[in-house]
Amino acid sequence: MLTVNNLSFFIGGRALYENVSLHVKPKDKIGLIGANGVGKSTLLRIITGEYQADGGSVSMSNECSIGFLNQDLLSFVSDESILSVALQAFERENYIMNQINVLLKKMETDYSDELLNKLTKFQEQFEVLDGYSLQSKGEEILEGLGFTTAELTKPLNEFSGGWRMRVMLAKILLAKPSLLLLDEPTNHLDLPSIEWLENYVKSYEGAVIIVSHDRQFINNCVKSIAEVSHQNIDVYAGDYEFYLEEKELRKEIQNSAFKNQQKKIKETEDFINRFKAKATKAKQVQSRVKSLDRIDKVREVEDDNRQINFNFNFTKVSGKIVMELEHISKAYGDKVILKDSSTTILRGDKIALIGANGKGKSTVLRIINGSEEIEGERTLGFNVVDSFFAQHQLESLELENEILQELSSCGLEKSELELRQILGSFLFSDEDVFKRIKVLSGGEKSRVALAKTLISEANFLLLDEPTNHLDIQSVNMLTQALLQYEGSFVVVSHDRHFIKNVANKIWYIEDYQIKEYPGTYDEFAEWMSKRKVSPTQVDKSEIKIEEKPKKQYKNEELNEVKKQIKKLKSDINDIEDKITKLEEEKGAIEKELTQPDVLTNIELLNQKSVLFQEIETKLTECNNTWEEKALQLDEFENML
Repeated sequence: MLTVNNLSFFIGGRALYENVSLHVKPKDKIGLIGANGVGKSTLLRIITGEYQADGGSVSMSNECSIGFLNQDLLSFVSDESILSVALQAFERENYIMNQINVLLKKMETDYSDELLNKLTKFQEQFEVLDGYSLQSKGEEILEGLGFTTAELTKPLNEFSGGWRMRVMLAKILLAKPSLLLLDEPTNHLDLPSIEWLENYVKSYEGAVIIVSHDRQFINNCVKSIAEVSHQNIDVYAGDYEFYLEEKELRKEIQNSAFKNQQKKIKETEDFINRFKAKATKAKQVQSRVKSLDRIDKVREVEDDNRQINFNFNFTKVSGKIVMELEHISKAYGDKVILKDSSTTILRGDKIALIGANGKGKSTVLRIINGSEEIEGERTLGFNVVDSFFAQHQLESLELENEILQELSSCGLEKSELELRQILGSFLFSDEDVFKRIKVLSGGEKSRVALAKTLISEANFLLLDEPTNHLDIQSVNMLTQALLQYEGSFVVVSHDRHFIKNVANKIWYIEDYQIKEYPGTYDEFAEWMSKRKVSPTQVDKSEIKIEEKPKKQYKNEELNEVKKQIKKLKSDINDIEDKITKLEEEKGAIEKELTQPDVLTNIELLNQKSVLFQEIETKLTECNNTWEEKALQLDEFENML
């Protein structure tokens, strides 16, 4: 159906592709993957004819039609309803419908057989094209992509860029081209819409090429992987999981071939160097020189799945309770987000907040962060230090700063070597660290902002769509970092593979309440599927949070419980004040221990060191006591 043959494409003096080939057959489902900047989107634009290749050819059969979803479509605006815009996909049908309407208008005053015959022919054509079901098809796809029935008649211009992109996707899907090119189709979709699109693509009758950083979406949709790397395209005849296994096998073979070739090259070079001065060996030497020139060198295997290994240093360990939200209500005009909702975040919680767009996930993060006005009470736990990552923070990066300079601006006392090691973990190595922020891609800026967030020494992270703009390798990097993170976090994401790997609890918003599933995403998805099939048969015991009836206490007992709660709260406040004072004393002594006059005075140095150890011991005792008192307080409060 489509053939890319010996294609070459250059940007300036840099080759994106050199003599590459790719064959697309009818009904092929291909995942086009590779690091950001290797030319995946460029290849799609070459296929559509938007870019002209510097060498080779792209040929396709006469019946091949192309539908191309790309990020440029974000700029499309229209006063027409979103349903009307989506139905623009049916050019022939729309033309016939217009002709029918014109003829019907004329027949209000002209009853001639000629007009009647024309009308009949157009109506027959419209029926053959299944024109009378177009509107229902459009409604089905738009609603599958997350629009409500009431929104279908609203003008496109009233929607944000992400929602307009969904309309453009609907328009392309309705056209049913024989080759569908999807460039990051999940970027503006929530989980329900991603799952709907996934099922649609799997059953799509034409061929599909998908560029996406969503590993599970690709794995579930495609039947082969085309990896762009080193100006070449390597094809793997299976899904993403197959690609990972097959690539490791190919690496082993390539590495073995590389080592054997290097050994042979060295032996040949040694022979040339040993005998080049001997006239009797001149012919043999020249023969070896020519063989070296002719050799097709095997490329050394590069590790493109680098492992992250750096320590998250907390200056403080948070208390058991990280955050309490009590009776929270939030609305924007008539749009209610939360209504009298309460929840608690505990130390060690790794929470993924998921659900459809528009439910208020980002609003909840801002409520936790304290940057959103609310009704109700938000209480930050003891010793909690938080850090917030959101996409708008990319705009707060200092454009003129170099990457290394931007990271050092965090105010942390880290050496250049330490910062370079951190940046290496975030895929910035060697001279990359001197790139200015203004020349970075969206994905690179995200990595810089994430690095700043993760090294902030915060023990509580809030992450709003951190995988947006990241390629699969960078998402893997972030996953590794969060698996090593010993603090607590709440992350909003629609990347299911990412959520599966990092979250130990799932939050979702339902009936204006923040609800919690105390388990992994896979367990949550299974529970939700059962709940959808038969909600009356699913109770709280299925997720192990069944509430037991509380014991009834006498008034005297209740008064004693309340008295104990009051005393424990007073004790905890006193301990927290003591901990704060001890930490200040510890910080002051740490500073003194770095002074030259102390370092050169052995007696004074020993005195300060002993004092430092005493404070450390007291701090440990206070923290342990705080933990005991907090647990006791929990027990008494649960009695009420």
